[in-house]
Amino acid sequence: MLIEKKENYTLITSDENSFSAFYTSFLEKEITLEKENTVLQISNEINATNEDFLLFLSNAEQKKENGTSFVIINSNINIDDFPDNFNIVPTLIEAEDILEMEAIERELGF
Repeated sequence: MLIEKKENYTLITSDENSFSAFYTSFLEKEITLEKENTVLQISNEINATNEDFLLFLSNAEQKKENGTSFVIINSNINIDDFPDNFNIVPTLIEAEDILEMEAIERELGF
């Protein structure tokens, strides 16, 4: 797992060969990212199922409660299979757009 601090968020990129290895690594670092906007870039090479992605749903809900954002990047999945409040996008640019939109929403009190 690679962690890169950006100006407005932390980018976590998978470099593991399996989803379970990546998820385990993420859980170990999760506490240190509690108050930061987080973007997870999950490699398209990892064979992850919808159920695997749903493991992050509680993280996304917790981030929202903390006033931060959580976005997953992966272009191999159908985002329509997930709840509307679960941010999954195919590119980093779209992830950054989600972060900006959610920051505006928080400023406006939504």
